[in-house]
Amino acid sequence: MWDLLLRGGRVIDPASGRDAIADVAVRAGRIAEVAEDLPPGRAARVEDVHGRLVLPGLVDAHTHVLHGATYWGVDPEPIAWRTGVTTWIDAGSAGAYGLEGLRRAVADPAPFRVHALVNVSGIGLVGRTGEHHVLENLDVDAAVSEAARHGGLVRGVKARMDTHTVGAHGLEPLRRAVTLARRLELPLMVHIGYGPPDLADLAPLLTEGDVVTHCATGVAAGLVVDGRPSDTLLRLRDAGVLFDLGHGSGAFAFDVLEAELSAGLLPLLSTDLHIRSVYGPAFDLPTVMGKALAAGMELTDTVAAATCRPARAFGLDAGTLRPGAAADIAVFEAEEGSFPVVDVHGGTRAAPLRLTNTATYADGRLLTPRAAEPPPVWVPLSGAQRGAEEERQARVRSAVRRLDRPEDFDEPFPRPSLRERTRGAEHDGSAR
Repeated sequence: MWDLLLRGGRVIDPASGRDAIADVAVRAGRIAEVAEDLPPGRAARVEDVHGRLVLPGLVDAHTHVLHGATYWGVDPEPIAWRTGVTTWIDAGSAGAYGLEGLRRAVADPAPFRVHALVNVSGIGLVGRTGEHHVLENLDVDAAVSEAARHGGLVRGVKARMDTHTVGAHGLEPLRRAVTLARRLELPLMVHIGYGPPDLADLAPLLTEGDVVTHCATGVAAGLVVDGRPSDTLLRLRDAGVLFDLGHGSGAFAFDVLEAELSAGLLPLLSTDLHIRSVYGPAFDLPTVMGKALAAGMELTDTVAAATCRPARAFGLDAGTLRPGAAADIAVFEAEEGSFPVVDVHGGTRAAPLRLTNTATYADGRLLTPRAAEPPPVWVPLSGAQRGAEEERQARVRSAVRRLDRPEDFDEPFPRPSLRERTRGAEHDGSAR
C-alpha cells in the first residue's frame, strides 16, 4: 500500500528529465513511484491534482531564518506551507558564535529541512550590517571547529562584500572567507552590492563552485555594461562560478537579469527572504519564479533553478521526485495570463504564469496553515505594505491583496547613475 497518491498532475522534475502528466505515489516518507495511471486502490489517500503542476519541493538557496535572534531573521513555518519550499538554506545569519543557536532554532520537529552557510564573521547578522568591521570576529579557526561540530547543518560559507559591511577592511574579509571555505571544502557564497569592493576586485579570489549572490542587482558596479554582461561576469561563469538571484528587498532589476539571460547565464533562483523582503517585493519563492518567467526564463529552467540546481550546488539530497527520494512535493495552480510584477526599482514586466501553491508535502506529510507574527518594530513598511499586512493578519491564506505596482513600495536602495554602475567595468577593462 501507498500512503498517498497524487493523480493526474503535470509532473515537472528537471533532475530526472520528466515533464509529463503522471501520478506520484508516496510510501513511508519517500517517493515510491512516478508513472501514468497508477492504481488508486493501492493508496490509503488519493488526491486529484488534474490541471495542476506537481513539482519537487522547492529549494530556496538564500534565506535568513534565525528568527528572534538577528535583525533579518524570519520564521519559515508560516511561509513554507503556502509556498512549496521544503528546503531552506540560511545564508550567513549565524557565524561561529551563533551556529549552536541556529541549530536549536531549526531542530526537529521542524516539518522541513534547514541548512546553513556559516558567516565568516563570528557574530553573523545580529545587526543590520557591519559584521566585518572588527576583524577579530573573523576567526577562521573557530569557524572551522564549529562548522565541523555541526556536521551536515553547514553546507557552505557566506561573506557580505559591500562598502557598508567591510568598512575599512577592503578585501580582507573575503580572503578569510576563502580560507574558511577551502579548509571546509565547501562552496563560498559572496554577496555583492554597493562598492567598493566591486565585482572586478572580488573575481580573482573566486573559483569553481563558488556562488555570487545578488547577481541581478541594479546597484553593483561591473555586472552589465551596454546591455550585456561584463567581461568579468563572463570570465567567472566560464570558470565555473555560479550565480544566485537573491532578490531581497533591494537586489533585483529586470534589465540586469534580462541582459544575463540573453547571454545564456541562468542563475539559481532564491528570495533572500528576510523580515523585510517577506513583505515585498520578494514575498516568497513562487513570486520570484514568476518574475524570472517575466524576464524570459522558460518554465522548466525556472523549476530547475529552484529545485535540483541549488540542491546540487550545495550538496543536498533534495529537489527531485525520483523514486527513493524524500517525498518533498509542491503542488501549484498555474494560471495563464498577463500578471504585472515589479523589481525593486519600480521596473515592471508581465509574467505569463501566476503560480499559487495549493499543497506542500515534506516527507510525505501535508504542511498545515500557520499564521505569521506581526513584523518587529524595526521593519520599515510603506502604507500599502502595512495595509496588506493588516489584511493578512485577519485572513490566513490568499485573500490578501496582491501588491504589484511600483508605487506600492518605497525604494530603500536608490539605483546609482550609469557612470557609477560602470565603474567596475572600467576597472577591469570591459567598458565599451
